[in-house]
Amino acid sequence: MLNQGLKGVVAAETSISHIDGEKGQLIYRGYEAKDLTKSKSFEEVAFLLWFGHLPSAEELEKLNGQLIKNRYLTETMKQVMNHLPHNMEIMSVIRTVISAEGTTDYGWKPTVEQAIRLTALVPTIIAYWYNKINGKSASEPNDTYSHVENYLYMLNGTKPTKAQVDGLETYMILTVEHGMNASTFSARVTASTESDLVSSITTAIGTMKGPLHGGAPSGVIQLLEEIATPDNADKVIREKINNREKLMGFGHRVYKTHDPRAVALRETLLASKGEDEWLDLAVHVEDVAINVLNELKPGRALYTNVEFYAAAIMKSIDFDPDLFTPTFTASRMVGWTAHVLEQAENNTIYRPESVYVGEMVEVAEK
Repeated sequence: MLNQGLKGVVAAETSISHIDGEKGQLIYRGYEAKDLTKSKSFEEVAFLLWFGHLPSAEELEKLNGQLIKNRYLTETMKQVMNHLPHNMEIMSVIRTVISAEGTTDYGWKPTVEQAIRLTALVPTIIAYWYNKINGKSASEPNDTYSHVENYLYMLNGTKPTKAQVDGLETYMILTVEHGMNASTFSARVTASTESDLVSSITTAIGTMKGPLHGGAPSGVIQLLEEIATPDNADKVIREKINNREKLMGFGHRVYKTHDPRAVALRETLLASKGEDEWLDLAVHVEDVAINVLNELKPGRALYTNVEFYAAAIMKSIDFDPDLFTPTFTASRMVGWTAHVLEQAENNTIYRPESVYVGEMVEVAEK
């Protein structure tokens, strides 16, 4: 039986995460991801995925120290970026610089220390390159800032607001892992050959770069910019639905009810209501859109997905659209490396079969 794209095919057992699209659940190591965002930091969730349990105070302090230590680019990495074409996409830059990290220190089997290092490096790579191509001096990492706060600081050179940090941290926690998606599967396939962690991660980055997987939520930003003010929301949304236009940021291939990631992001934004106009607008637009959809499209059960609120957060932080997929990548580094570590513990090389549909041609005798 042919399953195009391997849809519905179980390729591995995992204890890292679980998705229930019917119930609208995303589980990390037994915990609902949306619950973790209420009281846990990015670092704590990363520890959970890597080690299988939430950290003690001592374990968290150690992890924080490891992430801070590994934030700094080597001179080789800087030289690599300084010689890359100016018009190179950020995702390609990340892939290239991470690949250059793949020295003989990396081999089979991968280690959690290697996972921590690669995760710590990616935000600095993004910030260094982004500032470089925009004619700015890259800010060095700030050892007093958390993983997410430091990322924002390196990009902009100024201390971000609490609302910005909380919003982006919630987003990064909720996108840190999402089951056997295309990039995670590609990382596990590479690891299954007993290749090194750097090779597995560069494979995943290359897969994430594709617009069908890691595409930016630019359509949602266009929607919010078109609405602009709360008073316009009802009019714009009604026009789009009546004109049979796609309402960007609504609906999901996996989740048949509320996307739990969107629910968690909304809760975070409500906690900082009044601090940022774009975040407030997004919450208002969702409320209006749900009401209008229920009125004009009853029974369709269309709800906001994670891209809707991700777009609002990126807009409030004034992120360039070119930073959307790289930021997604910075968070997903944890999930990818956790899966590679899991693959290595009970490894079998992936070797699916294909169905030949070409012709058979006989070779004429001489």
